[in-house]
Parts: sequence; C-alpha cells; structure tokens
Amino acid sequence: MTRSNLLAPTPKLAFVALAIALAASPLAACGRKAQVKETEAQRARAVRVVRVESQAINGALAATGALQPREEAAVLPEVTGYRVAKVLVDEGAYVHAGQTLVQLDGALISAQLEQQKALAAQAAVQAEQAEAQASRVNGLDGQGVLSQEALDQRRFQARAARATANAQAAALKDIQTRSAKLSVTAPVSGLVLERNVRPGDLSAGGATAWYRIAEGGQIELKAELSEEDVARVRPGQHVTVILPTGSSAEGTVRLVSPQVNTQTKLGTVRISLPVRSDIRSGGFGRALFQDAAGQSLAVPETAVRYDADGASVMTVDANNRVRRVVVQTGARGGGLVALTKGPPAGALVVQNAAAFLLDGDLIRPVTGDAAQPVSAKR
Repeated sequence: MTRSNLLAPTPKLAFVALAIALAASPLAACGRKAQVKETEAQRARAVRVVRVESQAINGALAATGALQPREEAAVLPEVTGYRVAKVLVDEGAYVHAGQTLVQLDGALISAQLEQQKALAAQAAVQAEQAEAQASRVNGLDGQGVLSQEALDQRRFQARAARATANAQAAALKDIQTRSAKLSVTAPVSGLVLERNVRPGDLSAGGATAWYRIAEGGQIELKAELSEEDVARVRPGQHVTVILPTGSSAEGTVRLVSPQVNTQTKLGTVRISLPVRSDIRSGGFGRALFQDAAGQSLAVPETAVRYDADGASVMTVDANNRVRRVVVQTGARGGGLVALTKGPPAGALVVQNAAAFLLDGDLIRPVTGDAAQPVSAKR
C-alpha cells in the first residue's frame, strides 16, 4: 500500500469524526451557559425588616418594692404581772377574731376575785341597813321626836353606805375584767406573721408585741416610683407582680400616695395582691404596670445589637443597602424597646440584629408573615 493510500481517510473514519463533533457541540454550549455570572442583586440575601414606628410599650413601667401586710395588728397583754401558762398559736397559723392565743396563769387573780366578791356583798348589806334606818325617820322632821341633826346623820350614813357599796361593786367588776383578760385573744382574723412569747414569760408593759397578725392574710406590694412615673399610675390599674420565686401574681393599684418624698423624690404606690401562701411579708416584688403605656418610637428588642461601641440597629437605605446606626434605648415591654435616639419614624431596620450582615451589604428586604418584598424608598 502506498503512502498516499495510508493518509487518505476511509468512510468509516469520517463517520466516527462526525459523531464526535456532534457530541461535543452540546457540551460546548453547556460550558458557555455555565460561565454566565449572577448579578449582585440576584445574590442579595432576603432579610426580614420592620419599620420604626410610634407604638405603645405595654409593661414598660416597672418598679420594685417590699411586700407588707395591708393592715397589721399587734397583740400585747392588757394585764401585767401574770405568768404565761399556755401558748396556743404559732407563726403561720390563721386565726379568727376573739380566738385565744395565750392563756395567763389565773391563780393569783382568782383569790383576789373571791375576796372582792365578799367585800362587795358586805358593802351592799351595810348600804341596805343604812338605807332602812334612814327610811324610818321619813316624815319626822320638825316633830321633835329626833333632832334635825340625828335625822340628817341617818340620811348621810345611808348615802355613804350606798357609795361604799358602789365602789366595792366597781372594784369587783375591775377584777372580773382583768380576769377575763387573762385570755389574750386575737383582735382581728388573719395570718400570724410573728410570735414573741414563751410559756413562763411574765406579762409586762413593753413595746414588743407578742404577736403580729396580717388582717385577712392580705399582703400588698409597696412600690416606689419617680414623680413622673407616679403620674401615670391610677387606682384600680392592673399590675403584674413578679415574686422572688419567679412566679407572678395579678394585682390592682389600691392607693397612690398624694405626696412625693422630698429627699428621694419618689412616690409610693400600694398594690393589692391575692391571698396566697407564696406571697410572704418581708419579701420583694417587681411590679409591671401593664396598661401604663406611653407612645414612643420603638422597634423589636431583637433589632438592637449590642457591642463594644454600644447599641445600634442596621437600617436599610433607598438602595437596599444596610447601614449601622448608633441608637439610645429607653423603656422596654411587650418585646419592644423605645428608641430615644436613632433613625426617624418610618425607617426600615433589620428585624434580627444577630443576622450576619456588614455595613454596606446589599439585601432583599421582606416583611410580613408571607415575606413580601418591601422597598426602602419612602
């Protein structure tokens, strides 16, 4: 075979070359399509945004205070010089008005009582005798049977004997009253907060109460607020009180102080609370005044970012680029935070400050549950 015959293509080789060329054409086309680049706008992330608006921040007004009895009754002995025989009630018990709390030893006063009864009876008999003698001389004045002096003496003796009988009767009543006071009773119904008496103690006048009772078991919160905040509170207003245990109780404002302390510039608000075992006198509580709302520019708390430079939000400009803006925050409540300094009303801010965005990033702002696109232009 000659050299020219070797170099000449055969029909079979020509067919294979054509098939390879046809197969390579789509691949070449795909390669050209893959080289098409996305625009910056197409690569922009969809980010949820909210507008800076004037909103009512419910629960923004808060105050702390001490839990105290609404009305507290102090129990002390009314008679002195008697030993405590029995202590019948301890702390934490609920007592009723008139219930005996402490019984004093009545041995000494019992003897005095019997003696006074005898003296009173004797004086009564002597008074009756004197009055009988005085009655016998009635109508004898000026008849010469007895001198006028003798007549007057009998009458004076009768009056003196009756006065003595009355005095002895009064003394008897005094001892009977003191005998009844040997049973130290509760002046009101309520919860016993404190007990300071032991068997064997001697009843004596002093400043230390034997018992302290919260009338009706009612404990309330005494909160202190600034002069400005006191003006936003009114009687009957609903309040949520957070207790030290973390639980909460719903209360109402019972009293707003008519004056402000001249030293601290704080006013007092008393909040009535339900009677519950976990609301204890002497503890602390935090009051959230739910309907003490004030209108102010606000954003969700999640929109505020905190770092070494302070608080800031990410705003969205007219070209959908984010910009970091430093803000100053105010009252909080209901998931919102007031902006005392920052972007104007109507500005768009990124709802989640934790989003990984840098100053100048291009985004696709969306809002609402359906994530509808929104324009930053206003």
